[in-house]
Amino acid sequence: MRTGSDWGIVLSDRKRPKLAVRVIEDIKRRIEQGRIKCGERLPTEIALVKEFGVSRTVVREAITALAVDGFVEPRQGSGVFVLERREPVAAPQGGAVLAFEDNLLGILEFRLAVEIESAALAATRRSLAQETEIRRRHAAFAEAMETGRTTVEEDLAFHFAIAEATGNCCFTEVVRALGPLAIREGYAAMDEAHEGIGGQRRTLRITFSEHEAILDAIASGDAENARSAMRLHLSGSRRRLGDGHALDGRAPSLHNSTHR
Repeated sequence: MRTGSDWGIVLSDRKRPKLAVRVIEDIKRRIEQGRIKCGERLPTEIALVKEFGVSRTVVREAITALAVDGFVEPRQGSGVFVLERREPVAAPQGGAVLAFEDNLLGILEFRLAVEIESAALAATRRSLAQETEIRRRHAAFAEAMETGRTTVEEDLAFHFAIAEATGNCCFTEVVRALGPLAIREGYAAMDEAHEGIGGQRRTLRITFSEHEAILDAIASGDAENARSAMRLHLSGSRRRLGDGHALDGRAPSLHNSTHR
């Protein structure tokens, strides 16, 4: 396990695409052994594609992961340069960085930044298979909602399918890490609010409608509308959880918030 110094979340190599992991580990080894020194430029993207026999997408994912981990820094128009290595900040025991039970609205605020761009990238990068998977997850949410089953897993799967459609493993890792906590705790908060069956169904229908708007924008390749639809959805989730108080930037504790 490794900690992304800027993200403060645990990234698992096990979950990264195998080809990208091979590139990441090879470049990291060269840096750690001093074969590529601090301040030196990495081989070009084309050179790495030829050397490893992988696609440009795989090389870009590897470089992004190395940058998140603080090994390299991409510089516009100049290339990718090796950074001076600093001692990593130790992750709190038990992944406590992610255990923001007292700051769920803070997680939702962070998700806004990540998932809004995730939706926009999915709109421009998704493959037919990825779009089909997003549609399948959306339909599964509808089926669970109509039959009275819990929609938690379907909700998670919908957001994760969008992250995967970005083609960028960093988005999938962040959504994988933050999504379960935010969404599961959100459903628990809805139960705590004593909305009753009728109130819960109304909330689920709103969520379904918001998901549908996101899906439609992604399917039409409209990045701006995808951003807007995801922003509306996550802002709505935050408002429903915190009665709007998170909008002042304080991201209050879930336990101190008034739910609706």
